[in-house]
Amino acid sequence: MVGSAFLAMFTVFGVAYSFGEFFGPMADEFGSDRSATALFFSITTFAYFAIGIFSGRIADRIGPRPVMIFGAVAMVIGLLLTAEVSSIQLGYLTYGLGVGLGVACCYVPMVAAVGGWFVERRTLALGLAVAGIGTGTLVLVPIIERVIDANGWRDAYRLFAVLSGVLLAVAAIGAHKPPGSSEPPIPIRDAIQGRWDFRLLYLSSLFIAVALFTPFVFMADYVDTTNTSGSAAVLLGIIGMSSIVGRLGFGVVAARVGILAMYRFSFLGLAFSFPIWIVADRSYPLLILFTVVLGVAYGGFIALSPAVVAQLFGTVGMGGVLGALYTSAGVGGLLGPPIVGRIIDTWGHTAAQWTAFAAGLIGTALLYRMRPQPSAS
Repeated sequence: MVGSAFLAMFTVFGVAYSFGEFFGPMADEFGSDRSATALFFSITTFAYFAIGIFSGRIADRIGPRPVMIFGAVAMVIGLLLTAEVSSIQLGYLTYGLGVGLGVACCYVPMVAAVGGWFVERRTLALGLAVAGIGTGTLVLVPIIERVIDANGWRDAYRLFAVLSGVLLAVAAIGAHKPPGSSEPPIPIRDAIQGRWDFRLLYLSSLFIAVALFTPFVFMADYVDTTNTSGSAAVLLGIIGMSSIVGRLGFGVVAARVGILAMYRFSFLGLAFSFPIWIVADRSYPLLILFTVVLGVAYGGFIALSPAVVAQLFGTVGMGGVLGALYTSAGVGGLLGPPIVGRIIDTWGHTAAQWTAFAAGLIGTALLYRMRPQPSAS
């Protein structure tokens, strides 16, 4: 089950987080500014987090495998159609719905299923499963950079379509419904109604998403614009590699010092990675340091989010509650990149970096205001 979840995360997020490499070539071909091009990523991010509340709920009832298969088909079709679009507006639809459905039908259902299969070693199992996100970014981003350079961005999408179909078909084999999932899930509204801890979790995730998605979307543009000597694909790959350390390491430490304490620390670390980017300018070693710190912190909070939900709200109906929480990242992903893109167009990259830093600080501060009420389930 963990292996299947790892492979699913590797595939869908390896595709989604490679968008930074498509950013420049697509903007050049369609003549779009940074804000309009970033909206391509934002719509997709919003789609997969918003749809996650439904895919998670359906998976709670029928299991993750049929949901994943549906998402795989949608992703393959969406990528193939995106390779043929004649305008960026049409790409919003084909890529947004295709990749959005693909990620939504794999991420929340598979993470919730892993959470339901494990009790004592849940944080480790979840850390291993979501390590696929970082591994996919590490492996696929440099590969797709070379494909785009050699054959163009349209052939790169076609390659992603074939790769996604094969890997997700393999992942679906091990996607089993967790034991005890025959118990009817608590309605999402009943599970979170009156819970201030959920509201603070939601708002903190929204702001941290604005910070997180800034380098994923604009790092390649930053490297090109500042004429920095070095590869943006390598930097994004380092984020992926470092996040694996965070996903595994934070889970181990959380078992000793507490899940919520480490979750807060991961937000703090992510926020304070941005001053490194601000002072880095064109220094590639400092950019590497920034991506390492960001990646470790990012991996930690992604790995611990499902464990926090399981601790506070229980595992019965976890897919629905987790999907509801993840809509916050969807809103942050929808609003953040276009706003940051507009800030870059108007005031430059430094202003955007400060904006991301401020968003990270707000998200961290909200999380430290939590006084959780643990669930008895």
